Amino acid sequence: MLASLFVIWFGLGLSSKVATAVVLVVFAVFFNAFQGAREVDRNLVNNARILGASRTQVLTSIVVPSAMSWIFASLHAAFGFALIGAVVGEYAGADKGLGLLIANAQGTFDAAGIYAGMIIITVIALLAEWLLTLL
Repeated sequence: MLASLFVIWFGLGLSSKVATAVVLVVFAVFFNAFQGAREVDRNLVNNARILGASRTQVLTSIVVPSAMSWIFASLHAAFGFALIGAVVGEYAGADKGLGLLIANAQGTFDAAGIYAGMIIITVIALLAEWLLTLL
């Protein structure tokens, strides 16, 4: 539903697909980053404050590095949502992309085209998953 609204608001270009992917990803990443920041060892933060660290120093040298594992884990999971959002956005309305390829193949009863689009998306997802695992 949001994908079709974004196509109406932003048009058939890249911005509607980006908006769809961002809406699917931002909440998962934000709440995981927030939980990661809450899980920082309070004794470590208190010791840094006692030693004279400013709020910015505590944030940049303790909180953000401690929350990075949470952030990377959420990005790992959120990439699938972003890919789905982009393809659904293209499927809902686009002038190019894999979603449009699948939608056109579906409209012409071209099973090979549908499978080709799905295989390309799968390969992209597996490659990106491998790269995120390496990261």
